[in-house]
Order: sequence, then C-alpha cells, then structure tokens
Amino acid sequence: MDQGPSTRRGADFCSLRCGLAVVMHLSNLTMITQRVSLSIAIIAMVNSTQQPAPANASNASTEGPPADALGDSSRSSQGFHTGTSVYEWSPETQGLIFSSISYGIILTLIPSGYLAGMFGAKQMLGAGLLLSSLLTLFTPLAADLGVVLVIVIRTVQGMAQGMAWTGQFTIWAKWAPPLERSKLTSIAGSGSAFGSFIILCVGGLISQALGWPFIFYIFGSLGCVCCLLWFTVIYDDPTHHPCISVREKEHIVSSLAQQSTSHRRAVPIKAMVRCLPLWAIFTGFFSHFWLCTIIITYLPTYISSVLHVNIRESGVLSSLPFVVASTCTILGGQLADVLLSRNLLRLITVRKLFSSLGLLLPSLCAVALPFVASSYVTTVVLLILIPGTSNLCDSGFIINTLDVAPRYASFLMGLSRGFGLLAGIISSTATGFLISQDSVSGWRNVFFLSAAVNMFGLVFYLMFGQAEIQEWAKERTLTRL
Repeated sequence: MDQGPSTRRGADFCSLRCGLAVVMHLSNLTMITQRVSLSIAIIAMVNSTQQPAPANASNASTEGPPADALGDSSRSSQGFHTGTSVYEWSPETQGLIFSSISYGIILTLIPSGYLAGMFGAKQMLGAGLLLSSLLTLFTPLAADLGVVLVIVIRTVQGMAQGMAWTGQFTIWAKWAPPLERSKLTSIAGSGSAFGSFIILCVGGLISQALGWPFIFYIFGSLGCVCCLLWFTVIYDDPTHHPCISVREKEHIVSSLAQQSTSHRRAVPIKAMVRCLPLWAIFTGFFSHFWLCTIIITYLPTYISSVLHVNIRESGVLSSLPFVVASTCTILGGQLADVLLSRNLLRLITVRKLFSSLGLLLPSLCAVALPFVASSYVTTVVLLILIPGTSNLCDSGFIINTLDVAPRYASFLMGLSRGFGLLAGIISSTATGFLISQDSVSGWRNVFFLSAAVNMFGLVFYLMFGQAEIQEWAKERTLTRL
C-alpha cells in the first residue's frame, strides 16, 4: 500500500497544510490573548492598594473624580501613574465576568459547527476573529460605562470566538490526512498555549508601562491584522486552493477518499445521544476544561495572592506554564503520530494513553499545590506542570471525534466544546465563590474538586472511549453517486 510513503511525504513542514496549521496557530494565539487579557488586566483594574485612596474607601464618590454619567457604582477612582481606572469588583463579580465569555461561546458552538459544515468555515472563522478583535478594542470603554456592559461585551465576544474555534475542525476534516491529524491539530492548537504565554508574560509589563487599557488595544489590533492573513491564505478545502501542488492535493484527497461526505445530510441526533463513545468524549472535555479554565482565568490572581508578587512578576510567572503547555501540545502530537505511523500502538490505545496522561498528571499537581504553598519554587513548578501535562489531551479525546465520526466532526467538536465550556462556567463561578469565603481553604477546595472531576472524566473515557468510525457516521450507498 502507498499509505506509508505518502504519510512520510505528508510530514514535510513545507507543505501547504502545515502552513495552514501555522495560520490557525496564529489565529488561536490571537483569540486566546483577547480572552485572557482580562485575567491579567483585572489585577490592576481592581487593585485599590495601588491607589492613593484610603483602604476603607468603599465608593467611587468618596475619592477621585465623580462616578460616570451612568452612575456605575463599580467605578472607584483614578489609577496611579498610568491614569487608568480602578473598579470595585468583588470576587463574585469577577467570577461572573470571567465566565461570561464561556456563556457566549456555548451559545454558538452547536449552530456554528453545523453551519460551518454546510456553508464553509473560512468566512465564519474569519468573521468571528474580526468581531472578537473589535470587541477587545472596545472593552476599556465598556468597563468605564459599567460592569453590566463588560459582561455583555464578553458574552458577545465569546459567541464570536465560538464561531471561530468550531470552524477549524470543518477545515481539518477536509485538509488533514488521518495519520497526520494529531500533528496538524496540535500545531494549530498550540497557539492557544503560546498565546496565553505571550499575554501573561507581557501583559503585566504593558499594564505598568502604558496602563491596562493598552493590553486590550494592542491585542485587539493584532487580531485585526491576523484577519487579513486569514482571509488571504485560508481556503475551505484543498481542491480549491490556488497555490497547492498537484502532488499534495492528490495525497490529501486520496487519504480522505473513504471519508468523503455529502453536502446534504441529516444529523443523526438520536444515534448520537445513544452513543457511549461520544459521551466518553464529552465527559473528557468537561473534566479537561474544568481545571484548564481555572488555570487560565485565575492563575495571575492565585500567584498574586499566594506568592505575593506585583502585577509584572505575576504576569511573567503566569506565562511560564504556557511555554511548557505549548511545547507539550506539539511534541505530544508528533509522538502520537509516530506511534500510529509505525504501528507501535493501536489508535484507541494512543487516544487513551494521552488522555490518561493529560487528566491524571495535572490532577496530582493540583492536589499537591495546597500543601506546598509555603515553597515558592515548588509552587511555581507545579503551576508550570498543570497546563503542560493537561495539553497532552490534545492527542487524546480532544480530536477523537475525527476518528469516530469524521462526517460530523465540526458539529460534534462544537458540542464537545459546549460541554467543556459548561464546565468552565461552573468552575469559574464556583472558584470565585469559594475563594471569597476563605482564601486558604477556598483554594484547597478548588484544587481538590478539580482533581475529582478529572478522575471521573478519565475513568469514564477509559471505560467507553473508542476510535472506530461509528455505524451511524458511515457513508451510505447514496453518497457514492
């Protein structure tokens, strides 16, 4: 068979599909910087200790300029040397703001996944990225106008990012040969980890040098520039790309021949609901996103409150875990494809192996965190390992829908992401509530609960996860015409 040679030829990093993965990497990088911007900026936005106002000041009207025309009680006073605003947002309010973007994403995942499969993902993803970028630019003004508007902006931004994220898997269903899926999707997906590193590393520096609003201005503008690249380079499938070589086009089309799809197809909802392998994937997403959302959202706050460092150091320390995460994502994808292409392990074994590592290892680190809080170095090491090891799931259940139902990959990835974001909403809100009661015991309960959720997801996936195309997802005779 030609499968072996063609697979090796497909591993060429100069191929167009690898270039496509790099562009998606940049798009994911941009979107995550826009999402995480608030996590680092909020340290300055609500840090009243940096103000000349007394510690017991409780309202905007008692110090500094009067409240804005809308009477927003969350506005407290003017910032220190940067002249930026500081707001009185409680931990519960911050948890609601953080989770609002997940509400938006979850609203659009299922419909956008289905529509992307029917009408093309290029326009949908590009439009989502552009809208998210414009809303990022508007966020500082929204904060001045009131916390309610911030929540609305973040929700709509989440809807835009949900459209953009889901559309990627419609593209990979047409561009990624089966034995290259782990590699290509890991290159694209690592943009999220690398983007988190960038925003957390330089966000604190930008906030101290220019003021926290410039965090949003800079990364919102970067997203607008990335949109130009996206609309120029990306095409929905290889057969219509003007720059692809005949050799690469034939390799992609032939490798996906048995998975070709018809444009008009009903989604077998009833069969999906009864499919345990799908529920195993959904459960894995729920568990994975529970802890990941806490780390992405609250890591700067945790480092600032537990390690007692300033915003610049907090940002730099918060960025370190995502260097490891980005590296693990790419290396994990490469290793998974090596194991498959050399027939060292079966596909389901690879998926379950990487899923186990991505759920078990971060759980152990999370459980250990409360017991080493007095050790600066150990705490930092564990915080670095949590997102790094967690991203090994990218070669596990994260792309498992491409194995079990490639025809409905976009729809099912949207649905899977919905379960993950539901976990993010619950975990963000619960974390804000728990740490508002008592910081020490609150963080301990947060990490213990996260480990328990991860273990539940792991056991369920190991019991019911599969990697064969499900009967309801196979092509019928009608599609051969």
